Amino acid sequence: MSFFSWLALLPLLLPLTADDPASPSRIEHLPDFPSRFVKARNVDVWLPAGYPQPGTRYAVVYMQDGQNLFNPKNSYGGVAWEVDSTLAALGPAVRPCIVVGIWNTDRRFTEYAPAKPYAALNAATKAKIGQERPGLPLSDAYLKFIVRELKPYVDQHFRTSPRRADTFVAGSSMGGLISLYAALEYPKTFGGAACFSTHWPLSLKENTADFTTAMVRYLGQRLSRTSVLRPRLYFDYGSATLDARYRPHQLRVDSLLRAQRYDTTSWITCSFPGAAHNEAAWKKRVGPALEFLLGR
Repeated sequence: MSFFSWLALLPLLLPLTADDPASPSRIEHLPDFPSRFVKARNVDVWLPAGYPQPGTRYAVVYMQDGQNLFNPKNSYGGVAWEVDSTLAALGPAVRPCIVVGIWNTDRRFTEYAPAKPYAALNAATKAKIGQERPGLPLSDAYLKFIVRELKPYVDQHFRTSPRRADTFVAGSSMGGLISLYAALEYPKTFGGAACFSTHWPLSLKENTADFTTAMVRYLGQRLSRTSVLRPRLYFDYGSATLDARYRPHQLRVDSLLRAQRYDTTSWITCSFPGAAHNEAAWKKRVGPALEFLLGR
């Protein structure tokens, strides 16, 4: 079946729902969502309680590692972020929103590794990373999938506000890298990014500054362009397990953002002493991040 044939049938998989303010939140599971750019994958669309409310257009947050967001049975390590209950608890503190959880695949590293900063690395560094994690970045193709295929589908089949100011992207670790990259590569599409425990070193074996240097240079170039709309940015990091590596890298990024005249209305970096690099830690922090992006 072709890509367009599959999309034509996909709406039949979505149950019809009346405008019932008492209806509970729910998740629409879109299995094996096809793409011309990357490998097919599952997508979960979380709809808040009472959806759809007459006259309401919903903000949308596109989140990486979608299998970890809602259901512990699908989540890595058996702990979900519980984004649904977190948003329910935030209530009127945030704008009405939909969350699109994009499941990862066995190509997670190559799809999440920012291609342009990677291309700027020297040959020796690329060779080391290639030995650890083979394959060149597929992130540009992955972002085309989100922007050119998934977002148009979501905007067509759900009551979204497609505006930049109501469209965000978020993820943890490598998902933090690709979320930042998405907001910078598509500034007219995404109004902000939440990056949890951003894996600045790229490598798991070595905690070097090589990729951070490339990312900082890329970030500075993008933000220096007067024609580029600046995204709202949320960063955080812990101090245990893999997160123990991140502070010096994040400080470099923070320094650049200050030099670019970012202030607390459009950027925040939070430190969580003792927090580890896992779903349980991010579950505790997703609320403040979403409130920063979606707050009224």
